[in-house]
Amino acid sequence: MTERFMTIREMCDTFDVTPRTLRFYESKELLSPVREGQKRLFTHRDRARLKLILRGKRYGFSLEEIRQLLDLYGPGPQRRIQLEKTQEIARRRLEELRAEREALSDAIADLEREIGLVEQSLTEDQPESSAA
Repeated sequence: MTERFMTIREMCDTFDVTPRTLRFYESKELLSPVREGQKRLFTHRDRARLKLILRGKRYGFSLEEIRQLLDLYGPGPQRRIQLEKTQEIARRRLEELRAEREALSDAIADLEREIGLVEQSLTEDQPESSAA
């Protein structure tokens, strides 16, 4: 069975990314499309890797963390190593996100209090309407 290639346009449409994004990941050696002159043809492997890259970016993984995980990808015993490393990185990122959420919640509460104080000051400082 011959492999079905995707053009850069098809990849952009399928994954909602720009050509620049694909070229960037290629320059970082995260993707390695087949080259036919100036044309890039993306393989099934490239599509799977892009899906993992985008998921990793969504979770806030660094490109280096994503690279490490992609480099571990493989069948057999290598798969277990990849899963363990993925779990380690994901747990660390989850803790970071929880800490960020807590800090953000605190900042929101502080800002809401400040806004309340300003609104109270504005209400107290309103001049009384004069009778005509």
